[in-house]
Amino acid sequence: MLPTDRPPRSVCILRLSALGDACHVVPVIRTLQRSWPETRLTWIIGKAEARLLGLIEGVEFITVDKRAGLATVRELRARFAGRHFDVLLHMQLALRASLIARLVPATLRLGFDRARARELQWLFTNARIAARTREHVLDSFFGFPAALGITERVLRWDVPLPAEALEYAARLIPDERPTLVISPCSSHALRNWRPERYAALAEHAVRRHGMRVILAGGPSAAERLMGEQIERAAPVALVNQIGRDTLPQMLALLARARALVSPDSGPAHMATMVATPVIGLYAATNPARSGPYLSRRWCVDAYGEAARRFRGCEPQQLPWTTKIEVPGVMDLIEVRQVTAKLDELLA
Repeated sequence: MLPTDRPPRSVCILRLSALGDACHVVPVIRTLQRSWPETRLTWIIGKAEARLLGLIEGVEFITVDKRAGLATVRELRARFAGRHFDVLLHMQLALRASLIARLVPATLRLGFDRARARELQWLFTNARIAARTREHVLDSFFGFPAALGITERVLRWDVPLPAEALEYAARLIPDERPTLVISPCSSHALRNWRPERYAALAEHAVRRHGMRVILAGGPSAAERLMGEQIERAAPVALVNQIGRDTLPQMLALLARARALVSPDSGPAHMATMVATPVIGLYAATNPARSGPYLSRRWCVDAYGEAARRFRGCEPQQLPWTTKIEVPGVMDLIEVRQVTAKLDELLA
């Protein structure tokens, strides 16, 4: 623990991406705000993630375009000229993030413990959080305020949404009919379920439970193609909104939904922010480490079977960060397992 005589005047948080991990930072922000209400908070964040999380009040956001290369370095160097932070929370392990951390003038530079400080992060910090093993990502982030003497955890993700986002969601979900949102794609294709299985799930939701089913996701070609394939395979009517909304609009939509079905992806953690249950599809990654924080009981967990089949060992024998992103791994999750979770949740 690194207790201070008084709350620091300024804290800089460095966490660029990905969207799901950036969502995990929000409770840390809320914890700092409650414990140190006079402390100025600055968050260095990725440009895409800032489209949603930049709505959080009481925080200065410095956005980084990760594709801009040296231009980003020049911009940040100018941005930090003449500034100084009491504390830097270096919460990202990528070497690229550590190079950005070098530009941040700070007295205390807090990073992960030596065992977890991958990609040489330990070279860019002068203090470390307590060593822990086999933690959920969000729990590991709470190690940062704990190292500063803050033991309370504030599990609040509230993001003030603009009126147009709320109106968008109300148009799509205008009544009390239960709505299932399916966000079918992760940023890693090998984490995705087959479109025909999503279609079978949608049919079950409509015919068994009378649900409205909405497809949601980003504008990439792969996501649009997945949406089209699900529509073609489904024998029931769907609303396909893939690529047709903003992140604030999608968060508002999730807030009105009864449940979300998703693989390991940003939307799974967005749904957690608005307390919507998530039926997570996990085989390529471990839900104990990266699952939706408040919905792990609803996850279909095939990670153990994946470890035995594709790695020849029990999951606890694998390093904690191991991903089993191999062709066919998501086929370990059967439709009946997901529909059973949906039945249980709705019951």
